Amino acid sequence: MANWQEARLIPVTGISSDKEAEQRATSALLAVVSIVRPFSKSLLSAYGASKADRAIVECYVEPTFKDAAGRSIRPDGLIRVSHGTKPPWIALVEVKTGTSVLNADQLNAYWDIARVNGFDAVLSISNEIAPSPGIHPTPGLKVRSNSKVGVHHLSWTRLLTTAVVEKTHRGVDDPEQDWILGELIRYLEHDASGAMGFEDMGPAWVGVRDGARDGTLNTRDDSVAEIAQRWDQLLGYVSLKLGSEIGEDVVELVPRAQQNDPTLRTKYFVESMASSALLDGKLRIPNTIGDIDILVDIKARQIETSASFAAPSDKQAKARVTWLLRQLKDCPDSLVVEAYPKNSSNGSAAALGSLRDDPAIIIDDPKKPVSRFRLVARTEMGMNRKSGKKAGFTQSVYDCVANFYGTILQDLTAYQAPAPKRVPPPPGVDEAGPDLPDVELVEPAASPKRTAIPMPAVSWSTSLQGGSGQGYGVRRP
Repeated sequence: MANWQEARLIPVTGISSDKEAEQRATSALLAVVSIVRPFSKSLLSAYGASKADRAIVECYVEPTFKDAAGRSIRPDGLIRVSHGTKPPWIALVEVKTGTSVLNADQLNAYWDIARVNGFDAVLSISNEIAPSPGIHPTPGLKVRSNSKVGVHHLSWTRLLTTAVVEKTHRGVDDPEQDWILGELIRYLEHDASGAMGFEDMGPAWVGVRDGARDGTLNTRDDSVAEIAQRWDQLLGYVSLKLGSEIGEDVVELVPRAQQNDPTLRTKYFVESMASSALLDGKLRIPNTIGDIDILVDIKARQIETSASFAAPSDKQAKARVTWLLRQLKDCPDSLVVEAYPKNSSNGSAAALGSLRDDPAIIIDDPKKPVSRFRLVARTEMGMNRKSGKKAGFTQSVYDCVANFYGTILQDLTAYQAPAPKRVPPPPGVDEAGPDLPDVELVEPAASPKRTAIPMPAVSWSTSLQGGSGQGYGVRRP
């Protein structure tokens, strides 16, 4: 039986063309959306579909419509969600797999059909990752911001992440629906499905990488802007994939100005590569002691991941260090610990292995105890645009972030000062006090644990380099 192949609900054999992969992925996805209600609710409610558990979801493939000129228009699918007496929510669906990209003319035609027929949305699905929430990855769309018909985009990575989170972390109560959703995940994870992850940095990567390292980048070169955009997409992919492993919504933190205008974000990354050969990003994970800062140093060929957090404020200088060392007992000796006194940007640093031998080596002045710690992990940067015998750039970035969180950050707990101790009254004083209401003690939330979940094969860090006081917004890819 060791060589027997387990039967698949959605077979991957026989896919001989991109068109066939697209049709099969569309049919498989829409069929599961119509059957597994927890999945369809998570996937569609953000776009206006009913959140009711008993809503009826109907899906169709390749419906045909006529445009104003009498031409046949045939989107890849249609989703209809109805509940009670309210009008149903209806969306047209356009799907691309593999390296195929969405076409503005197609989406504009579907938007016209949706508008004329009183539908609610056009939903596109492809391997492209949107540059920012509410920003479609396809240029040239004519839809207006105040239109009643929304045009929304889902990457296959976001879709697969939603499926994994529903099945693995939230759970589907109905065993048959749970199995069916698992079969969709199994299908989409297969290379033949065309639902790829973020595979590489594109053909311009090597030239831009070498130009940044040599200081010869031309900021007006379109290829530099392309790599800047792909780096931003990679941050989104890292957020989604890590989120699927821990079952929480990992979000990319973006300065508000850049979130409102994605061209500013592209310009920022372009200038950073040209001036200092650096790429950066910041991720936030719920109930975690600190945000993850990512810094890629192209010249040094290193990826740095780090996190900053407050030190205990009611302990002596050395005790503040030993508090941290107790939490880092299973972390690698190579981890760098930085310590900063209050209101100081200059700190001291030491490898964790050295600190274990002498916690005092990081204390420059006992009269100025540590106010803030910063943990830094560095690893070699993958140089290639995609993985081969060695991990490529995108894979090395993901591995660095995931390992930093899974082996270091997820087990750290922010310091909480002990409750003040009651001092008994002097002898002869009545100890009876006023009646007080019962108080329920609540344990602080723990960081979500990273659990490796199979995802599409990919060939894949300090804080954002903005000025002080820079506001951040949350971006969900």
